[in-house]
Amino acid sequence: MPAPKSKDPVEDQLKSFVADDPNSKYAFDSVERDAPQSEICREGNKLSRKCITLKMHSTRMFAAMQEQGFFCVLPMDPSQTHIECTRIPKS
Repeated sequence: MPAPKSKDPVEDQLKSFVADDPNSKYAFDSVERDAPQSEICREGNKLSRKCITLKMHSTRMFAAMQEQGFFCVLPMDPSQTHIECTRIPKS
């Protein structure tokens, strides 16, 4: 079932990207703090990893991923700045 359309076309792009493989792990990052765009990647092996760049601040991306049922955290390594998101299983 396709994700419902929102009023924000960028958010629709994110929902469409996640809908392609909703059970994968995702990671996103911005080039610099408060940057107006972020890159989000669907994690997998090197051959199946796919990334897109969206005009969305990382704080909005964080909220949008949580709205889609993902739990997002910083990685354990403090030198890393990306945010990792995993879908919360529905019971």
